[in-house]
Amino acid sequence: MALAQVASRARLVLAVLLILLIGAQFVRANRTNPPSRPGASLLALKTTPPAVSAILDRSCRDCHSNDTRWPWYSQVAPISWYLVHHINAGRDRMNYSEWTSYEPDDQDKFLNGMCSLTRKGRMPLASYLWIHREARLSDADIKTLCAWSDKMRDTLQ
Repeated sequence: MALAQVASRARLVLAVLLILLIGAQFVRANRTNPPSRPGASLLALKTTPPAVSAILDRSCRDCHSNDTRWPWYSQVAPISWYLVHHINAGRDRMNYSEWTSYEPDDQDKFLNGMCSLTRKGRMPLASYLWIHREARLSDADIKTLCAWSDKMRDTLQ
């Protein structure tokens, strides 16, 4: 195959990809922040100290609350599709904006998971930390979060 044919095919492929990317911008992802009831959030509890609230706000808020901060790139398909799916999955697993709607057994499970998943380095997700480096948890953050979640679990029982 001649070099001219390869270049011609490469231009055609790039043109088709560009058209698909432009067309994808018309398929909008449903970026929402559902309304929250005042006082229903884990952050509204008097037992949540400011240090823990700061950790949750910095490292968990975007995927596990109704107060997601949608970055500019959440407007660009196909990235927007991935983000909306990812955030909806996080909210489905645990949403601290809906904390008071969970049964005590579920709250216990979530509090245990907060500690164990952060201790194992599984939360926040590595894919989130690529762009949100400020969400990275220090050893001190993890200790603070685990001490608080253990104390909270004791009050549930």
